[in-house]
Amino acid sequence: RSFIARLLPAPTNIAPAELLRACLGALLGILFVGLLSAWLLGTAADVVWLMAPIGASAVLLFGIPASPLAQPWSVIGGNVVSALIGVACFKLIAAPLPASMAAVFLAIAAMAALRCLHPPSGSVALTAVLGGPVIHASGYGFALVPVALNTVLLVVVALVYNNLAGRRYPRFQHERTPARAIDDDGMPIGRGFVRADLEAVLADHEEVLDVDGDDLEDLFRRTERRAYRRRFGGTPCSAVMATDVVTVEYATELDAAWRLMRAHGIEVAPVVDRTRRVIGIVTRADFIAHADLPAYRGLAAKLRGFLRRTDASHSDKDEVVGQIMSAPVKTVPASTPVIELVPLMTDLGLRYVPVVDAERRLVGMVTQPALLAALYESSLVRLVEPGPATA
Repeated sequence: RSFIARLLPAPTNIAPAELLRACLGALLGILFVGLLSAWLLGTAADVVWLMAPIGASAVLLFGIPASPLAQPWSVIGGNVVSALIGVACFKLIAAPLPASMAAVFLAIAAMAALRCLHPPSGSVALTAVLGGPVIHASGYGFALVPVALNTVLLVVVALVYNNLAGRRYPRFQHERTPARAIDDDGMPIGRGFVRADLEAVLADHEEVLDVDGDDLEDLFRRTERRAYRRRFGGTPCSAVMATDVVTVEYATELDAAWRLMRAHGIEVAPVVDRTRRVIGIVTRADFIAHADLPAYRGLAAKLRGFLRRTDASHSDKDEVVGQIMSAPVKTVPASTPVIELVPLMTDLGLRYVPVVDAERRLVGMVTQPALLAALYESSLVRLVEPGPATA
């Protein structure tokens, strides 16, 4: 009983919507392939217009479209090559059983050599040997009709359907997703390993893995981030942010904004509207860049000219903060764990991150020194925390 229990599959966490997506895709795929093939070839008794192994291909194409075994070259190449090998084995080997054995053996070897391994193609090779008089009469044409026809039509449906359903297909094997600091959910991406490390391990791995490299890397990144958050806890930004933030408005004149920033000794000021919602951010670097100061000679005089208000009614010169501010600006909710600010400040080069409330109104600012202090304090707490009692 224990042995049988270990053989049973573990519970899956496939979402009902995802399962419905896969089932509906397979239904539409087989429907389209069957109707179009029947229309092109007819449904006479001596015509094969839909082969059985295409159902197994549909499971991969719509159930796990990210798998390397479900990519277009794997599906089309694997099915066609296996069909040719199956026909050749039937013609060269008289006995059905040896012919079947040779067909599956050679199909796997050929697909591995051509890098188009596709499990349902083993059934295609076997069908070419055991399919009966109608298939045998087709000869090598069986690889074209119905194998190639069915397969290409199914891949076309999978390409359209998966992308409409939000699933990237096909996965280009030689193009990797560039490294990012933050994923689509706004979560930080760890730095415990780089893509080259993963590719080196995969190159040394001698078994076929039914998982795309991008998906494997994403799983590792998620695991790394989860462990990182567990180690450093969930201290929110509201616990470390500065609340006395100096702000300016869109219409604040440049001279007034510059004097305000100098008076408070700050390098950056959020730009807010009348409801204190952040609409941009202005830094000393913005003043320097828009004043067009390529060298230090004459810098002070040129900066004063840039800041000075123009009396003319029309002027091409920047006059107010809104004309030089950076927008949009990255903000975080007050409940955001401080650990999630690490990639923002390290990889994106941000030194200040505005913090907003549920109404997106400015409530504070997290600086690099405050972030480092919070992480340092968190590390010290864990160093001095007593471990479990031991005998």
